[in-house]
Amino acid sequence: MSEQSKPTGLPNQTPPLPASKAPPQKGRIGAVDLIPALHNSQTKLAVQEQKVADYVKENLSEISAMTIGDLADRCSVSKPTVVRFCRSLGCEGFRDFKLRLAQNIAVSAQYLYGGTNDQNPDADAAVDQVLGAVFATLDIMRRQINTEKLEAARDACLDRRQILFSGIGGGSSFVAQEASNRFFRLGIPSFFVNDSYVLQMRAAALGPEDVLFLISASGEADAIVGAAEVANGYGATTISITRPDTRLSNVSKISLLTDLPEDSDIYKPTASRYAHLAIVDAFAMVVAQEMTDETKENLRRIRASLTAYHGRTGPQPLGD
Repeated sequence: MSEQSKPTGLPNQTPPLPASKAPPQKGRIGAVDLIPALHNSQTKLAVQEQKVADYVKENLSEISAMTIGDLADRCSVSKPTVVRFCRSLGCEGFRDFKLRLAQNIAVSAQYLYGGTNDQNPDADAAVDQVLGAVFATLDIMRRQINTEKLEAARDACLDRRQILFSGIGGGSSFVAQEASNRFFRLGIPSFFVNDSYVLQMRAAALGPEDVLFLISASGEADAIVGAAEVANGYGATTISITRPDTRLSNVSKISLLTDLPEDSDIYKPTASRYAHLAIVDAFAMVVAQEMTDETKENLRRIRASLTAYHGRTGPQPLGD
């Protein structure tokens, strides 16, 4: 046996990862958000690369129209230096850098360039701004909501084995959890999930006797759309509260659609979640009215158990 054919006793070497899967090289910033990476680059970049970073920071809006030669000339560096700068920030090259920077600027414009009220309002003004936005959003929702679809969703939830509610993210997750709280009080087994992996598993366990109810302000969250597709495949009924003409609205069997504007004030919480919550409350109410005997008995039991627990018998919110 030749030397080259003798076994070495060592395990087979792992083949190199493709470029897209390879771990980032040491020394690269690898930033998802390039803007703070530019501002925190002083200790991570070579001197010539830092010259490029300094120029980019001061001329963010101009970079998208530049060629690599333009940027190199403005910074008095070579084109290879510009390429090294881009790669140091975790980009594949100058074209990738320009694309990601443009995306960052588009998303961050209102935070970078003002356009909102930076003055400190008093408490009265803050309350008025929040309530004004809520009232306006609820008025828009009322004019948009299709009550025939709401009734179809009601009918789909009667005599079902269970309803699984889900939302991913702050506002949608909050609404989905509250929806689950509404429906168990009616005597319908209901559950809430906001973990994307658990959602995929739970969706795969649903069948024709089950409902998957999804809330998504964007209608484009991969976890939510994927769960709807999985549940559809096993015969479950999928219902959603979302925007029109989105992936979620297209894949759901019943879609309760609203296209709600968001306030440009970056300091004020979004008002759309109040509209989604109102839809959930209306939905729970029409279901409860369709099964009054079961609903009244369930609510009576809940109230009796709470009275025995805390001893209060005075008026309290119905269903809570």
